[in-house]
Amino acid sequence: MTEKTGPATHNEPHTGEEGSRLNWLRAAVLGANDGIVSVAALVVGVAGATDSAGFIFTAGIAGVIAGALSMAAGEYVSVSSQSDTEKALIEKERRELAEEPEIELEELTVIYQAKGLSRSTAETVAKELTAHDALAAHLETELHIRQAHLTNPWQAAAASAASFVAGAALPMIAITVPPPEWRIPITFVSVVLALAITGSVSAHVGGASKTRATFRIILGGALAMVITFGIGKIFGVAGI
Repeated sequence: MTEKTGPATHNEPHTGEEGSRLNWLRAAVLGANDGIVSVAALVVGVAGATDSAGFIFTAGIAGVIAGALSMAAGEYVSVSSQSDTEKALIEKERRELAEEPEIELEELTVIYQAKGLSRSTAETVAKELTAHDALAAHLETELHIRQAHLTNPWQAAAASAASFVAGAALPMIAITVPPPEWRIPITFVSVVLALAITGSVSAHVGGASKTRATFRIILGGALAMVITFGIGKIFGVAGI
């Protein structure tokens, strides 16, 4: 086994509790945004083709169910892969601690030296942490993984589906509640306002420009609704 010599050769992936929380929030915002845009585009397209509230509602519900299941499945696969990677890293660290405890202790010492501690202090800290819980010390210091905070794929899937449904509820209400002549204007305005909110939150979480991110999201959502509405008008089936 190749000896690890310190931070310069430390290439194992980092996760971190704070990063995990941000990822959850980002996933929730993206799920809601996807629900808003995809369902809004669907129901607006159908509304362009027919005035039947029943047709519009049925198409919208189908879109909500299909989208939520798709989001849940995608999130489950993604988080399962991440969880498998984290579990593999944990087992790798456990094995290295059992087979090469001296090398692992030195690695922990070097990491604390790199954080600004003197050699003697770093050795003391590394030895005390190793004596208390060697695996936890290495997981948190090297990989920023806490076994108690590993992401559950089922929870991630449920959260993703729920955020999609929450976002999709807005265009569903906006397109089905108003009278026929107000359906499209109210849905369009409601969706644009909702996308402005999700775009701002998404930009804040990602540390990007709020103006630019919000504009991109609004433009994309508006274009989707305009295009599907136009297609609905072209293939209109009003009166069937």
